[in-house]
Amino acid sequence: MKVLLINGSAHKNGCTERALKEVKDTLEKEEIETELIQIGQKDIRGCIACGKCRELGHCVFDDIVNEIAPKFEEANGIVIGTPTYYAGSNGTLISFLDRLFYSTHFDKTMKLGASVISSRRAGSTSAFDEINKYFTISSMPIVSSTYWNEVHGFTESDVEKDKEGLQTMRNLGKNMAFLMKAIQSQKEKIPEQEHTIFTSFPDGLK
Repeated sequence: MKVLLINGSAHKNGCTERALKEVKDTLEKEEIETELIQIGQKDIRGCIACGKCRELGHCVFDDIVNEIAPKFEEANGIVIGTPTYYAGSNGTLISFLDRLFYSTHFDKTMKLGASVISSRRAGSTSAFDEINKYFTISSMPIVSSTYWNEVHGFTESDVEKDKEGLQTMRNLGKNMAFLMKAIQSQKEKIPEQEHTIFTSFPDGLK
């Protein structure tokens, strides 16, 4: 079993990475394989809704999104980490997630998803909601912890002082490992999802 951790921060060894490493270390103690990838400093453009991914099987823009897509398909879970900018997520990360989720057409049912947010002081809960929406549209259970999945601080050393935040990350890792093992044990009973209905009201548009 494997979890992919995505660092949406542009800063290596910053607050977001410190939080993700706490989750990563906990998962590894639970004998879950992990891979941490930083994408926040990459040049990633947004989705242009061209629909070519349905024809090609991958995004028309051949960058790190296409590199990570097969890793996402292989993984049993994904953890998305982001700093908080104006009460939202890093724009580069959002461009990455839009294209990653839109261009990957494999079934994501029962892959686990978790968001990890860092902020100096506030705005983290709206960023938390923003990331979680990618999971809820994909039949991916969201992993929770003993508080919202966030740490606080302006530097990595600040996060070290956020004992509750780091505890939250450890509990997140434990919960993710437990749920992953539980789902794996019932793999043959995972419900098949319906994908045949697409509601549209073209007749109502004048």
